[in-house]
Amino acid sequence: MNEPILITSRDNPLLKRLRLLSQDSMAYRKQGQVWLEGDHLCRAMLARGQRPTTAVFTERGWSDAADAMRVACEHRVLVSESLMAGVSGLESPAGMGFLWDLPTRPAPDPAASTVVLDRLQDAGNVGSILRSAAAMGFGQVLALKGTAGLWSPKVLRAGMGAHFALRLVEGLALDDLRPLAVPMLVTSSHRGEFLHRSELPWPCAWVMGHEGQGVRPELEAMASRSVRITQPGGEESLNVAAAAAICLHASAAARALPL
Repeated sequence: MNEPILITSRDNPLLKRLRLLSQDSMAYRKQGQVWLEGDHLCRAMLARGQRPTTAVFTERGWSDAADAMRVACEHRVLVSESLMAGVSGLESPAGMGFLWDLPTRPAPDPAASTVVLDRLQDAGNVGSILRSAAAMGFGQVLALKGTAGLWSPKVLRAGMGAHFALRLVEGLALDDLRPLAVPMLVTSSHRGEFLHRSELPWPCAWVMGHEGQGVRPELEAMASRSVRITQPGGEESLNVAAAAAICLHASAAARALPL
């Protein structure tokens, strides 16, 4: 395999594209690509059988990289530390990153265990929920219009590689959820049966609503059940990412075989 190509100009077209992808949360939709910065995200992508179109290294990053990273694709480039800092979205720029072509948007799987995101705004919350979904055995996340971009840089970093374990579909309307063949469960702070007393179906679709407004009424009306989490401490509500982790764990525990 040939040696990496050295890039020395910040005006190089590749570096311009990487700056756009790392700094504009919606650029991935126009470019059809995402920039995965750092060893952890790159490893997560390779572990799921995906391959980058371009691998970018600093000189130190190249010398420290595992063989799997070095041979991940044919197109490999070297840049200086300062050039990498110029395209990085991190406070401490990583020594490597992958440019990856997004796959064609899949259609929702009606039978999959699913998490539905209803207009969640905070990228950290969205990424955290993706991590919980992957960890708890949910295979699909459906994001309604108004939800933070699933492949935006902040959501990617918060997801910590969970993206590559999930079927992700975004930009959906309410009608796109009607074909779901699994029971839909919504969370509420004040009504519905308590989660710890519920017999949870599997597979199912958990709906997580907007941080301030919760699940919209039209979507709540589509659900087969409303569930609430007991809060003996008396707080008004839980952070949506925390609520999602509790609910998804409850589903995972309910389907687990007895010890």
